[in-house]
Amino acid sequence: MNTSTERRIAVIGLGSMGGAMAATLHKAGWQVTGFDPSEAARAAAADAGIATTARVEDLAGTPYAVLSLPAANVVEATVPQLLAAPGTVAIIDTTTSEPATSRQMAELAEAQGAAFVDAPVSGGRDGASTGTLSAFIGATDAALAAAAPVLLALTGGKFNHIGGPGSGNVVKLLNNVLAAANLVSVGEALGVAKAYGIDPAKAAASISDASGGSKVSANMYPNWVLSGTHDSGFSLGLMARDAALAVDVAAQVGENPALLTAVAGQWQDALVALGPRADFTEIARTVAPAITPAGAPGSTNETTNGTTAVA
Repeated sequence: MNTSTERRIAVIGLGSMGGAMAATLHKAGWQVTGFDPSEAARAAAADAGIATTARVEDLAGTPYAVLSLPAANVVEATVPQLLAAPGTVAIIDTTTSEPATSRQMAELAEAQGAAFVDAPVSGGRDGASTGTLSAFIGATDAALAAAAPVLLALTGGKFNHIGGPGSGNVVKLLNNVLAAANLVSVGEALGVAKAYGIDPAKAAASISDASGGSKVSANMYPNWVLSGTHDSGFSLGLMARDAALAVDVAAQVGENPALLTAVAGQWQDALVALGPRADFTEIARTVAPAITPAGAPGSTNETTNGTTAVA
């Protein structure tokens, strides 16, 4: 395996997460070139001092690459293009992808003397901007060693080696479906509190200091739901996809998680009601509309252009 320490890196996908990761790597001294099919995304990266290209083929053979892509099929199309020229040391895929895809890409990379690591991340836009993401790692020991310099820059060392290729994807999907379930259950609970005349913010703060507390009750609901801002930067469409994928992954090994399956269905219902571009915290508008200033889908609290009102 190539052991080059050259700090040239490609970032494929310059959306909310990928753009922030590109900026973090740039600030850390990496020579970053970014690609995104969106001209607007490339322009935003260029404004941050990052070199860009409109052709992913131009990045073939770059020693390191970070992928931040919307789906597994895009990963499958991109990795062979990056491996089309010699020189690749490691490809770090932060996409919430599918285990089988990661295993296939790891085999393809290893056959060409490179490493492929599935490293889906948690921590959102803020974590990507500050290099404090956490990552779920699926990789061989050798592939992880090759990717370590990039992972350190993006996470500050806050990553867990779960197991072999694909295992990072499995655990990230389970993490996301648990978060999806918690967003529903906390919303329903705060809706009950509101119906009793209790301030949902006070209820959330009290619960967050007790055994029922979580990041959802302590941060997501106070910051994004009760305020009505719904500006986490992560879309409802992506969370609905991840919840469905988690159930699919379970079925592939003969598991039938009844609660998680029901939760995935609620997210599909919200997707129909709100659309894929809604913020994922807007699930509260379908499970507990009384607690968010934005109100239920189609309510008079909505603005005419489809964005949500802010308290």
